[in-house]
Amino acid sequence: MISIFKKELYQLYSSAIGYIIMSVFIIVVGLFLWVFRDTSILSGNVATLDQLFFMAPYLFLFLIPSITMASISEEFQSGTTEIIFTKPITIGQFLAGKYLAYILLLLFLVLLTLTHYYSLNQLASPIGNIDHGSIIGSYAGMFLLGCSFTSIGIFGSSIARSQVAAFIISLFLCFLCYWGMYYISRLSMFSGSVDSFIEKMGMEYHYISLSRGVIEIADVGYFVFIILLFLSLSHITLKRRLS
Repeated sequence: MISIFKKELYQLYSSAIGYIIMSVFIIVVGLFLWVFRDTSILSGNVATLDQLFFMAPYLFLFLIPSITMASISEEFQSGTTEIIFTKPITIGQFLAGKYLAYILLLLFLVLLTLTHYYSLNQLASPIGNIDHGSIIGSYAGMFLLGCSFTSIGIFGSSIARSQVAAFIISLFLCFLCYWGMYYISRLSMFSGSVDSFIEKMGMEYHYISLSRGVIEIADVGYFVFIILLFLSLSHITLKRRLS
């Protein structure tokens, strides 16, 4: 697992893709938080990072599938899977190594946004007069959402024959899991407690719940379930493709 983890990290940081993703994320977040008048922190009367956490699902929707699309599909295209699995490594270790490498990159992206948190804290009047509980809960939600999208991206790459197909599949699944359940719950055929139940099956409901500042076990457990579900599906898919 460690060798796969190191290999994946090397590929991320030795190629342009990792730096492009980080640059796009940093620039877009910076522009929306400090430059664009309609969303700028400086234009508001309330010290908040709501703009960041509102943008995060949209940014992750495109950036994470872009990063993960080559995670497994490229291995099959290049034929390196045959070499990798001749070594004493299991499918679970293979997936864990790749997943942790992408999570480390995700964690780095999230940590970079703490500069905005610090700046907001210093700009508040008086200093520190911000809703820290809500922001911490939102950061937890953002990280868990990114981890979930990453597991979906790896699954998309495991079933696709090309990187483009992996990107499209991952993009669709991330959209479906985040916004899809909400729109399905609003269909006229669902009413009463059914629509509420369907809505709670979506990531958006739990992401918003965490952003209120109360980290509930049910919300965290939901994201953990999604992560394990798609990693398990990736394991099943790989096992079939290698057999």
